[in-house]
Amino acid sequence: MIRLGEAMMILELHRQGLSVTAIARRTGRDPKTVRKYVERGIEVPVYGPRQSGRPSKIAPYMEFLRERVIAFPELTATRLTREIREMGYVGAYTAVKRYLAAIRPDHDPKPYEVRFETKAGLQAQVDFARFVVEFTDEPGSTRIVWLFSLVLGYSRFIFARYVLHQDLQTLLRCHCQAFEAIGGVPIEILYDRMKTAVTGEDDQGHIVYNTSLLALAKHYRFQPRACRPYRAKTKGKVERPFRYIREDFFLGRSFRNLEDLNAQLADWLGTVANVRVHGTTQRIVAEAFAEEQSELQHLPEHRFDAVLRLERRVSSDGLVAVGGNYYSVPDRTRRIVEVEQTPDIIRVLDGGVVVAEHPVLEGRKQYRIDRRHRTGRPQRALDHHRGGMTLGRIGDFVPRRPLAIYDAIGAGLAMEQRP
Repeated sequence: MIRLGEAMMILELHRQGLSVTAIARRTGRDPKTVRKYVERGIEVPVYGPRQSGRPSKIAPYMEFLRERVIAFPELTATRLTREIREMGYVGAYTAVKRYLAAIRPDHDPKPYEVRFETKAGLQAQVDFARFVVEFTDEPGSTRIVWLFSLVLGYSRFIFARYVLHQDLQTLLRCHCQAFEAIGGVPIEILYDRMKTAVTGEDDQGHIVYNTSLLALAKHYRFQPRACRPYRAKTKGKVERPFRYIREDFFLGRSFRNLEDLNAQLADWLGTVANVRVHGTTQRIVAEAFAEEQSELQHLPEHRFDAVLRLERRVSSDGLVAVGGNYYSVPDRTRRIVEVEQTPDIIRVLDGGVVVAEHPVLEGRKQYRIDRRHRTGRPQRALDHHRGGMTLGRIGDFVPRRPLAIYDAIGAGLAMEQRP
């Protein structure tokens, strides 16, 4: 009988499309053994209560834990302990940890890592991580979402939110939101060499940062730093939380849409992640953050409002496309307009005059129509949309016309059908 970890590896290789012979060659096992586990699946060892002495407190929850680990092997012992405590478990965390170690797949030992600590208020680390999710509002279709995370180096306090893009405007907007959430700005922020932050190196090997990121840094008075090439471990304080968020929060949950995903994430950050005892510092994150917050630089008087200027053509239905979304302009606006894009706002200028202003939409193929822009439409149709705005996807709405038009069309068709 082979060990559980090797059995799971056989099944994973088979899922990836390898033949029985190829798997046997890679694992060193007999093809008959490989075929048996491919056909039967994993035979998880069954653990029960001790035959003598007091009954095990964890015994009633073993089946639940086994099913969760089979479905989501990366779920943490902390997360699973929290789940069974909600079901009535009163035993020790160590008992759960020992049981999970016995039924989890084996992992090769990892190399040692050199840890480094930073002073309060000195450094934060920023990055995006890719997640794949199926929202219950869109059954049957998977979406790629990106988790923006800013982690303070001293306290390990996490600010995070899911977004649909990792483009420049999203990066700038998430920075503004993070600074407002933590109530200040660190002295420096460390980045991986993401394209939205680092554009390359000059002839002398110096890092060239995106000019918009430099404008953001100047406004908030922080120094951007890029980690060395192929040394993403330098950003361990933000890389490890990505795994922590995936295993302790994301796996095994369902989300209606992006808004619900971020609402559940905010609740988890406030009730679990940022109030836990951190495994490395051995301090409660919220208490360490209370110390660090006083060391952060003060927020500037005004929010960052740097402008990215674009030239756009107005479509026949009075919309301009920016970042894959569509925004309305007033009737009789000229065909070529200038668009100013900030982290939060889209402004449309006709001949240097602002004629439309919209909040930036997340996602793709979303559109926002200000009913005041449609002066040529019937008032009844305009009043149909409360708040003066129409939000949705292209194709969700059909243009409204006076009933007289349809009466005229009907009369014309009737005349044609007469003998």
